[in-house]
Amino acid sequence: MPVYVTEEQVALVLTPAEARAAVHGSFERLARGVVDNPARVRAEIPDGVFAVMPCVDRELGYAGLKTFVWLPGGTPFLIVLFSIERAELAAVVEAELLGRLRTAAASAVVAQLLARDGAATLGVYGCGRQAAAHVAALRDALPALERVVVSCPNERRLSAFCAEHGCEAAADACEPGACDVVVTATTAKDPVLRGEWLRDGALVLAIGANDPASRELDNVVFERATSVCTDSREQARIEAGDLIGAVGTGVLDWLEVHELQDAVVGEIEPRAAADDILVFKSNGLAAWDLAVAARVVGALS
Repeated sequence: MPVYVTEEQVALVLTPAEARAAVHGSFERLARGVVDNPARVRAEIPDGVFAVMPCVDRELGYAGLKTFVWLPGGTPFLIVLFSIERAELAAVVEAELLGRLRTAAASAVVAQLLARDGAATLGVYGCGRQAAAHVAALRDALPALERVVVSCPNERRLSAFCAEHGCEAAADACEPGACDVVVTATTAKDPVLRGEWLRDGALVLAIGANDPASRELDNVVFERATSVCTDSREQARIEAGDLIGAVGTGVLDWLEVHELQDAVVGEIEPRAAADDILVFKSNGLAAWDLAVAARVVGALS
């Protein structure tokens, strides 16, 4: 019989470390070619968007998908897992929390791999749920992290966020950009991070701007970057506004954009020196959702 997993059950068993381990394994399997992860499909509906993200992970033994509907009244997320071996529905997983944790887990995998040694400061643009998930995930992944500085245009929300998560409110917009690791987790349409603010050796984790017309990073970020990675070039060409914009203005070429799984398995080494500035643009992969959902289902079995 298929199992149905609620948000409350996900919260009981899924920690940042468990999510990070699942996503790391997903990157490895993507690099080995045992995972098929087609691009996300979106369809316009009245006042919203319907999306489907399919995936087949032959090593885990699941075919599945994440699906969601974005509407003014809310955005429900579900993951559906089919057992390849048994040819049957295995599980349906409520995935709002899971989706937040898997995105942050992917950033944590990147940070462990690409942040400069001893990274002690984290700057965050945004004070929503994804920003909160990133603070927790990166604190768990980076043992030397001592200080978290957050910027948000809404002062009331910023104050509440910092009080809840033990962060500092930025004195100005440039302060988070001067940290060792910089996260942009916003719904901004125009850049919130300027390349001139970045310190040598910074790692930028760009989470928002999943729209070809939106930007979180200005062109100077890419002019200063030694290496640019993403989770899927195919997906990035469709909806990663930061990369699409940088390529369109000539400061970046798609041939210069690497896929992160190649770094996870050591085929490329994006950081050649401590002072290198690196950028990771996250689009979000169904492969991560499937891997994390499989771990949740296993923990509850």
